[in-house]
Amino acid sequence: MLYSARELWVIMSEQVHVLCAEQLDAAQVARLRGVSDRLVVEARPVKTGAELEQVFTPQTEVLYADQVDFDPQRAPGLRWLQVPFAGVDNLQRLPIWQSSLQITSANGVHAIQIGEYVLMTILAHMHCLPQMQRLQWDKTWARAEQRAALMPTELRGAVLGIIGYGAIGREVARLGASFGMRILATQRTPEAQHFNGWTPQGTGDPDGSLPERYYPLTELHAFLQACDVVLLALPLTPTTRHIIGTSELAAMRPDALLVNIGRGGLIDQAALEEALAHKTLGGAALDVTDPEPLTPTSPLWSMPNVIITPHIAGMTQSYTERVLDLFTENLRRYLDGQPLLNVVERQLGY
Repeated sequence: MLYSARELWVIMSEQVHVLCAEQLDAAQVARLRGVSDRLVVEARPVKTGAELEQVFTPQTEVLYADQVDFDPQRAPGLRWLQVPFAGVDNLQRLPIWQSSLQITSANGVHAIQIGEYVLMTILAHMHCLPQMQRLQWDKTWARAEQRAALMPTELRGAVLGIIGYGAIGREVARLGASFGMRILATQRTPEAQHFNGWTPQGTGDPDGSLPERYYPLTELHAFLQACDVVLLALPLTPTTRHIIGTSELAAMRPDALLVNIGRGGLIDQAALEEALAHKTLGGAALDVTDPEPLTPTSPLWSMPNVIITPHIAGMTQSYTERVLDLFTENLRRYLDGQPLLNVVERQLGY
């Protein structure tokens, strides 16, 4: 639709009412209001979707919220929802998923902290940190024959394969490359590898130049065979569930490390337990499991070649500020009529 100059002026001068249903301090609210005089920002933190329905006004056009189990019909003026998390698989069971509401995720806000977490687990595994910690806890100074088992594997020259080359995957690639690791990555489509999402300034691999080679998922087994370390950084969708199963684990090198920071359902956990128990896989670092929390009877807890953390890789004291970095950029784009960053594509599931 074409607008006259007068119509465009009216549209661009209208107020936009923003409801922030998260706990923000006065400075953070002021930061959002400072984006434009056109914004009317109200902060009303809620704990449930039912509470959220009570604070909508007829003018509410933009919503920033975590608790989003609400009836979209209770907010007929709502046009855009910004959520402060990256994984949106849990939204698919909610009414908003079936609505026409535009949803943007916080994809990219985890790149720095999860990138560091992944490098921590790679260094810990390849430099035998868990084994050395067990010796320390036992107050044991390693004998000569024990020291031989502590021989580290250097990162320089090792092949790091990344399944899911988004904001997190690209930051891991940047950090791995700084250690001299060789980078491989998978790609869903053969288009150019330029990154068009959001990520903190100075991070990642925006032009996609770090990987030596991109593999389509149809060549996943060949990709796995080439890697010393494999990182899973995918969203969980029907097509990615159990993307790593028995045959994929068999394709991996027997000394390889598998790192999962995506969702537990990306891996067939029974197959993983068997591969680790029979030492056909070198090790695993799991920040996510299936089920989650991991059951007390799971053999993964006591396996010496497994690092388990309780879904904390994305934690950082800077989390809210990074989400607001993204949200303020998207608010500017929304006011200017530009495409938003991190728009959720419902047909893809993320």
